[in-house]
Amino acid sequence: MRKKIRAIQYGVGPIGASLVRLMREKQAIEVIGAIDTDPAKAGRDLGEVAGASNAPWGIQISADPDILDEAADVVVHSTSSHLPAVVDQLSACLAAESCVVSTCEELAYPYRKYPDLAAKLDKEAKSWGVALVGTGVNPGFVMDKLVLTLGAAAQRVDSVRVTRIVDASKRRLPLQRKVGAGLSPEEFKEQVAAGTIKHHGLAESIAMVADGFGFEIDEITETVEPVIAREAFRTEFLEVPGGRAAGVHQIARGVSGGRERIYMELQMYAGAPESNDTIELRGEPNLVLRIPGGTHGDIATAALVVNAIPAILAAPAGLKTSRDLPLCFFAPAAKP
Repeated sequence: MRKKIRAIQYGVGPIGASLVRLMREKQAIEVIGAIDTDPAKAGRDLGEVAGASNAPWGIQISADPDILDEAADVVVHSTSSHLPAVVDQLSACLAAESCVVSTCEELAYPYRKYPDLAAKLDKEAKSWGVALVGTGVNPGFVMDKLVLTLGAAAQRVDSVRVTRIVDASKRRLPLQRKVGAGLSPEEFKEQVAAGTIKHHGLAESIAMVADGFGFEIDEITETVEPVIAREAFRTEFLEVPGGRAAGVHQIARGVSGGRERIYMELQMYAGAPESNDTIELRGEPNLVLRIPGGTHGDIATAALVVNAIPAILAAPAGLKTSRDLPLCFFAPAAKP
């Protein structure tokens, strides 16, 4: 039998917990360690912190990144959306000669926003002979990888329109807070200005799609507005009074020569009546793909990250994107 893939989980928040639970289902993966600096988690059993039904696992969470020296084949990284905040963590993983799959949204396609950091990570990965990628449901799939995949059936693509509607009431509490559910309109605007309310990744998706279709994009614009609840609404975790924000309505546009080539709209709010994802390509021919019910963010993110592990291990050294990788389902059973 081929040796198992040795994996370390870096960050054991809600997403990290779902990632490590899914990895444990794959017979081809051996989870050998985990890192989290939260004092409430460090020193505890990973299975117990991850909420696994078969805990304990006998794997202790460490606050010390030195466990990266344990020669993992891959580090699954899930700590922050902001690339500058995690670049040192990623560098440490690469220096341990481990490939990396990260949920950092700004790593999904950093070449436009952070060209220097992208070049730094690419150089480091190549020097250590490993590869890294940022991926997830969005960015990483619905509004970019899937768009480009649909474009393979077109002879010409002139413009792109993607709409994603998500009922945030069915998602975890941190996400409901992230989209501002329950805030007054004034509080919502203050937190948008402070950068604490915003879905990170639309600009990265536009840049990836533009490069994939060969669009020369001069400008990427974004607007972030609240969706105001018309009446009181209660989720499993919090109350949204009428007249307060139920979530976020975010629009990003990729403009070329004064013409809108790419339009991406995200409505993520508690009580959205119909979650769905819709991709429209105008060209030859026109193509429309609609996913009724949408793509469940937490479930799909865990799946996309874990399913990317075989692809990143097989990839040439350097910084990759989901556009570069041949992603497919990673079967639970180990292969002979």
